[in-house]
Amino acid sequence: MSDIIKLLPDSVANQIAAGEVIQRPASVVKELVENAIDAKATDVTIVIKDAGRTLIQVVDNGIGMSPTDARMAFERHSTSKITVANDLFALRTMGFRGEALASIAAIAQVEMISMRREDTVGTQIFISGSKVEQQQPVAAAPGTNLMVKNIFFNVPARRKFLKKDSVELNNILHEFERLALVNPDVDLTIIHNEVTLHKLRHGSLKQRIGDLFGKSIERQLVPIETETSLVKITGFVGLPENARKRGALQYLFVNGRNMRHPYFHKAILNCYEQLIRPEEQPNYFVNFEVDPSTIDVNIHPTKNEIKFENEQAIWQILNAAVRESLGKFNAVPSIDFNREDDIPEIPAFVPDAGAMPDFSLQSDYNPFSENNMPRASAQSWQRKASQAMGDWEKLYQSFENSTEPVVNPDSDTLFSGGRAGSLEGGSGMVSSRINNIDNRNDADMSLGAAMPRTAIQVNDKYIVTSTTTGLLLIDKHRAHVRVLYEKYVKSCEEQPLPSQKVMFPEAINLTPARVAILNDYKEDIANMGFDLEVMSMDTWVINGIPAGISDGDNIQLLTSLLDDLQSGTNETQRSVHQSIALHLAKAAAVNASGQLTDEEVEHLLSNLFSLPTPTYTPDGNRVMAEISLAEIKALF
Repeated sequence: MSDIIKLLPDSVANQIAAGEVIQRPASVVKELVENAIDAKATDVTIVIKDAGRTLIQVVDNGIGMSPTDARMAFERHSTSKITVANDLFALRTMGFRGEALASIAAIAQVEMISMRREDTVGTQIFISGSKVEQQQPVAAAPGTNLMVKNIFFNVPARRKFLKKDSVELNNILHEFERLALVNPDVDLTIIHNEVTLHKLRHGSLKQRIGDLFGKSIERQLVPIETETSLVKITGFVGLPENARKRGALQYLFVNGRNMRHPYFHKAILNCYEQLIRPEEQPNYFVNFEVDPSTIDVNIHPTKNEIKFENEQAIWQILNAAVRESLGKFNAVPSIDFNREDDIPEIPAFVPDAGAMPDFSLQSDYNPFSENNMPRASAQSWQRKASQAMGDWEKLYQSFENSTEPVVNPDSDTLFSGGRAGSLEGGSGMVSSRINNIDNRNDADMSLGAAMPRTAIQVNDKYIVTSTTTGLLLIDKHRAHVRVLYEKYVKSCEEQPLPSQKVMFPEAINLTPARVAILNDYKEDIANMGFDLEVMSMDTWVINGIPAGISDGDNIQLLTSLLDDLQSGTNETQRSVHQSIALHLAKAAAVNASGQLTDEEVEHLLSNLFSLPTPTYTPDGNRVMAEISLAEIKALF
């Protein structure tokens, strides 16, 4: 029997390596721009066609290559960055593995023109599928012009699994943003299908953030800066009031390199624990400068995962630095008695202003008696106390004397209402016996018979009602989200949702990534009730919003919707219409700003329990919970 172990050909080995290094067109952009930065380029232009499927071109003004270097650059493990293993612990460059160009050439058709400044003629080389087809001298400008055409042309399975153009372009733009933030001293331009998306001039990190994400974000950031023997930390963190539920801008850099580090991410979030809601995320742009010998970047071919020798100590330093910045810039309320503008204003004494009020204490003075309480406050307090006692008496009586409730099977009318609007009146309550509320399998729950007859509101947020097995607690906002979601999905399947004109049309400036998403889903967004008009490439006007949503912060409504679509969850978990319907339901649902009337509560619960799956929102948040009779008895 002959030997079965063989050495792989270089072309096959390069394709295997390409599977790790080149995952999508954005990976090509990352590797080529990092090579340009390593070549000391100060001006880099990226040209994209068809989201990278047809062409990815990177032009730089770096040091260029000789004819021999140009050919050697595409061989596996050929690099100018390191010569011995110890160099791995003193890296100052982005690349060092010598795999990027070889991997790109293995899965694409590559043309490169390069010339050094001291040469009078450059070199041009053509490579296809790792095979050098031609190399010749050519007139050129100093620097390198590298074109990658027809990516994955020889790997049909990989090309087939590329996402639609808007998604791939979005990935390229995200990679471009990371490269731009970590290199603010480099001029960067990106052009897609002959349209310039970004043209960034060199400057400070804060200027680069504003150029990428809008000037308004500069006012939302506070600087962070600290230096110790272990690490120097600089950058910016966002104010708590500007935290986002989706699309938070979160970037970590180390020695000029992008990285993902969940441990340091947790250190920053820990500082916002009491300042933002659990579902929100802060913006941050944090750069670490450490001794290269204390980190290991050679963990993964993409070089985004980095090991720190002094990880725990740096965590403490980062946490303290962020807390100090938030406190210094009054993100946390405080009083500084050494500042004149914090001193409370004391009115000056005016002799003719009348007699001073009598603040003398009286032995029989009772501040809580009705005589000494302002009339409106006393009446309001008594009214609220009486109302609360009456509600609890009604609940107690219904709990003690609960009988089989009345069923109204025809109660399936959906109601609509804005954030501050009232709910339209509805029919009688559907009654139901709730069993196993904690079980997410709604098919196992006996919701067909419906709900009890008495319900009260607690803290303007929850609805409490009795059942034959205990007490049922319902989150008012989430219940309305569940109901409105089903309404929007059902209506959109039949015909486009109606749109309501806004009183004052608003112009909105969008980043190129959001423009790409909006163009791709423009028809779906219009079918859900948005009336949008194009003013320029990055400026749109909101003329109308879905009917039933209050005319409030329409810009925030649209941008958060685009961020939701941009995250890509809709393609794997639910359809585009369902994703938009969920977002609109959250925007239109009632919140905890005020109490509903008894009729509105009745109508909300009627519609909720007429749904096949009322216990959870479409994104998995719990709508209701049950306290059993045994648990209530145990309390006493």
